[in-house]
Amino acid sequence: MSGHNKWSKIKNKKGVDDIKKGNLYTKITREIIIAAKEGGGSPDSNFRLRLAVQKAHDSNMPSENIYRAIAKGTGDIEGGSLVEMTLEGYGPSGVAIMVAALSDNRNRTVQEVRSSFTKHGGALGENGCVSWMFKSRGVITINVEKGKEEDIELAAIDAGAEDVKTEGGVMEVYTKPETLEKVRAALELAKIIVESSELQMVPETLVTLDGKGATQALKLLERLEELDDVQNVYSNADIPDSIMAAIQAAS
Repeated sequence: MSGHNKWSKIKNKKGVDDIKKGNLYTKITREIIIAAKEGGGSPDSNFRLRLAVQKAHDSNMPSENIYRAIAKGTGDIEGGSLVEMTLEGYGPSGVAIMVAALSDNRNRTVQEVRSSFTKHGGALGENGCVSWMFKSRGVITINVEKGKEEDIELAAIDAGAEDVKTEGGVMEVYTKPETLEKVRAALELAKIIVESSELQMVPETLVTLDGKGATQALKLLERLEELDDVQNVYSNADIPDSIMAAIQAAS
C-alpha cells in the first residue's frame, strides 16, 4: 500500500478531532443506528455494529447512549430513519476526496457538501469519480512512546498487520478489513493500548501539496468534517511536514 490515510495523520497533527465531543457522539450514534438497521441489533453477529460499538467504548460514550442507538436502528424505538450515502469530488490542486454521510434528508446533505466544495476551491463529482483511488482497510491507531516503536511494529506484523506507519508519536496499523478485530485483539493481549480501530478508505497514491494548495485543501477538509451529516472524510492530500508546521505557526 503506497498512500496510507494521510488526512487521518494530518488531523492528529492539527488537533482536528470532530470539533466537539458532542459532535463525535452524534456521528457514532448514527453509525450504530445504521449498522443495527442493516444487520440487526446483536454485535456478535453484526460486524459493522461490533466496530461501531467498539468505537463508542473507545470514545467513552455512555452505555445508555449505545443501547438507545441500537434500539433506534432495530425499530424498537423511533428515530432511526437515516440514509447512507457516499459523495465524491475533487479539492484544490486536484486532491481526491470521499465523504461518507448519514442523513435523514439526502437533498440537504448533498447541497451542504456541494456548497462546501464550491466555496473552498473544489467540485463535487459523480459517483465513482475518485473512489477507484481508495481501498477499504482496517486502521488501528496507537499512541507510541519514544523507543517503543519497533517492539509494537513487530507485534503488529506478527498479529497479521499488512503495514505499519509511525509519524509524530502516532502509529497507524493497517490490516485487511476481515482481520481488523483479530489484529486488535492480539495487540491488546500483548498489553498494547489501542486508541481506536475502524474501517477506513485509504488512498492508493497521494497528491503532494504546496503551501497555498495545502492551506486551501485543509480548509475544505475541515469544513466537510464539521457538517452534521458527515461521518468521515477521506483524502489523498499529502502535506509535507515543513508546510504543515508553517500552517500551524500561522494559525
